[in-house]
Amino acid sequence: MIPFELTRPGMLWLGLPLAVLIVLGFVRSLSDFPKRQRIVSLLVRAAVVTLLILAVSGLTLLRNSEALYVMLLTDESLSIGEEARQSADRYRQQLLEAQGSHELAAMSFATLPGRVQSNADADRNAAEHQAATENAATENTASQNTAEDESVKPTARVDGTRPDPRDGTNLAAAIEAAAGYVPPGYVPRIVLLSDGNETAGDAAAAASRSRVPVYTVPLPTRADPEVQVSAVDVPAEVQEGEPFYVDVRIQSNHEDEGLIEVFRGDHKVVSEKHALKIGENRLRFQQSIDRDRLAAYTVRVSGLTSDTLLDNNADSGLVYATGKPRVLIVESDPNLIRELAYALEDEGIQVDVRPPQGMPDSLADIQNFECVIVSNVPATDLTTRQMRIARTYVQDLGGGFIMLGGEQSFGLGGYYKSALEEILPVRSDFEKEKEKPSLGMVLVIDKSGSMSGDKMEMAKSAARAATELLGRSDSVAVLAFDGETYVISDMQSARNKQKISNEIAHIEAGGGTTMYPAMEMAYEMLLATQAKLKHVILLTDGVSSPGDFEGMAQLMTSSKMTVSTVAVGDGSDVELLDSIARIGKGRHYVTNDPAQVPQIFAKETVTASKSAIDEQPFIPQVIRATHALADIDMEAAPFLLGYVMTRPKPTSEVILATEKGEPLLAWWRYGLGMTAAFTSDAKSRWAAEWMTWPGFGKFWTQVIRQTMRKSDTRGIQVGVDRRNQMADITVDTVSDLGQFLNDVNVEMTVIQPGLKQHKQRLTQQGPGQYTTQFATPRSGAYHMEITVRQDDSVIYRQSRGTMVGYSDELRIRPSNEDLLQRIASSSGGQFAPTAPQVFESQGETAIRTTPLWPWLLAAAACLLVLDVSLRRIDFSLHYPFAPRT
Repeated sequence: MIPFELTRPGMLWLGLPLAVLIVLGFVRSLSDFPKRQRIVSLLVRAAVVTLLILAVSGLTLLRNSEALYVMLLTDESLSIGEEARQSADRYRQQLLEAQGSHELAAMSFATLPGRVQSNADADRNAAEHQAATENAATENTASQNTAEDESVKPTARVDGTRPDPRDGTNLAAAIEAAAGYVPPGYVPRIVLLSDGNETAGDAAAAASRSRVPVYTVPLPTRADPEVQVSAVDVPAEVQEGEPFYVDVRIQSNHEDEGLIEVFRGDHKVVSEKHALKIGENRLRFQQSIDRDRLAAYTVRVSGLTSDTLLDNNADSGLVYATGKPRVLIVESDPNLIRELAYALEDEGIQVDVRPPQGMPDSLADIQNFECVIVSNVPATDLTTRQMRIARTYVQDLGGGFIMLGGEQSFGLGGYYKSALEEILPVRSDFEKEKEKPSLGMVLVIDKSGSMSGDKMEMAKSAARAATELLGRSDSVAVLAFDGETYVISDMQSARNKQKISNEIAHIEAGGGTTMYPAMEMAYEMLLATQAKLKHVILLTDGVSSPGDFEGMAQLMTSSKMTVSTVAVGDGSDVELLDSIARIGKGRHYVTNDPAQVPQIFAKETVTASKSAIDEQPFIPQVIRATHALADIDMEAAPFLLGYVMTRPKPTSEVILATEKGEPLLAWWRYGLGMTAAFTSDAKSRWAAEWMTWPGFGKFWTQVIRQTMRKSDTRGIQVGVDRRNQMADITVDTVSDLGQFLNDVNVEMTVIQPGLKQHKQRLTQQGPGQYTTQFATPRSGAYHMEITVRQDDSVIYRQSRGTMVGYSDELRIRPSNEDLLQRIASSSGGQFAPTAPQVFESQGETAIRTTPLWPWLLAAAACLLVLDVSLRRIDFSLHYPFAPRT
């Protein structure tokens, strides 16, 4: 092997022009020195240039080195107990004693998925060695070792404390990180101290890819007294009312006695004391599901004599039940919707009726229903999460959703630009009729310092949305106040929506809270406008400096103006704002969620305009024939007494309309599910005559069956197997004739606990069998909607789920020596080596590079002095310098 290399060989081209200049300088030289001296000068000058060119070209000396750089990886995860830590410390001390002239660096790891937690000292150690091997002209020599020797970096954080154990072990990530830390010029070697119980990654594959020998040293697992619920096994699907068993496995490393509790959702269904033996304890509890469509069974053990970790004392399983379709009706006054509930139950549909607070806020709850009906519930009574859950339920889980009309529904309910309006087939904004009175509105917004952040952004969004809802004959102004009052947008026609929106965008929070001058300016603005209806919306999150607020509200009322107030957060003067709204004959809102402010403003705007309801009796008009109206004589349907005005969205289907052509019943498909809007109601206000109509129950039954989630599981069987933060899904499919379904499109939508979702297609692995897998990094329920399509049509659909309880890191398991042996074998390392064996030479060498540019520059400098002398001094024998006589 050539012992030299050039790191920048392209710089050698500099030699050509320099050689030409040197030769020309010699040929055309005017020096009268002897030719011999001029030749010597030429050669010295050429040598200087050559040395400089070699220096800038990166001439490097290559040498073979047997010096080792050993990375010591110590597992600090939760499965490692005090005994294992002491064993690791002893082994580390033995390595220090056997180190010799080799390099040794230590790094502890206790990983979250995909990331190695290392300490800053180990990082700095690697960086220092990297810099030394690249820049030093001389070889580094390792110091002899003591326990305090800095060549082994301590497994501690910068503040001197030990790293906190994490809830996972990713040996693969640790090996990959350690391999990357080894600087060039050394023979790399990794020593892994671990119990081998990985919960993420593939350590054996990572070790093989790293091309670095991995020496593995097994550590004992935690020996503290421990009891865990290791598994809760339940059937994937049962029939409603069918008895089944909840099989529980409890692992213990000592004899104990504990209280075993089984919960279905939030309800305790079993509470029994059981003696626990060493090893696995199996228990079985019989259960049945009467009404729930999806039940989460959680088993918890408590009351133990001794136990170390509490997080592994509970685990869960999901059970799906099939039976009669189940519908949830959410109504502001549940008693008013009972007639609809009774009519549906007479048609074989189970019904739950809840107030707005009972709107599901988890996928596990909403999955119990095939359809959700929201009747006369304002958006301000629902949380942002509840609306997002409903959207996910429809879009990704194929659920059905229906909104009924009322004075608190659609635009009147403040649903404009909400998650629920997004999924509905109609729009909550509407064209005002020409004969409807014009509205003049002033939005008064608190911009004090406490409104900064999300509050201010939501307030601006709310003001823009309110402006968009106004008609062309309406006018609006926007005021903001802190310690002073600012005119953000003068009173002007609402048709200038873009201009007003741009002006609103410039509001910035800051200052105190002085509300009265802003109310006074709003009053003066409305007094000067010619609108028939005049309304003020006042929003604040704090307590204002004093003012005659009730007097101003009374003055507004006497001038035929109305005032509504919105209190955001706990710091507002709620009593004062409620009093202002009561005297001002408006409405008062209190919210701790800034995200609700746009819905409040939208609701107020539509309510103040008095143009979203038409309460003239009408006969429904059939626009599109559909099987949902089969065997129903719509011509015999009685009058409906009113409805909420909406506009159909472009791709929706209008089934029934009012006599004015506005939508009464419309539906469309949204994602995997279907939603419908019925702009009248199903209770005594507008549907009083319908409730006595013989077709009432059948009409609603068929509309709900058209909309609700469809589930056909006859030819599909789903298996879920979860381990090491991954879920393996197997779907077996057969046709109605019992034949395997091959080359069909099997898709799955996965919704994680935080509602993050993704879709993936399953690949065929055998006759009628399709598989895939997905990561389960977080605890909680993972919901899956699986569809089987053939020729672009859905032939089967099934919902499934899996529960992720505590991390596998907390499970009682022996050391996985088999994995540690495979890691060592696949990488060319050794299993359970002694400390001296770690540093034994296996004949490997590494190329150590030594940059030569410092030596080349020094030599060039010396020759340059000689060159200058040769060009200034005549060294011939005739030089007049002979000694005197």
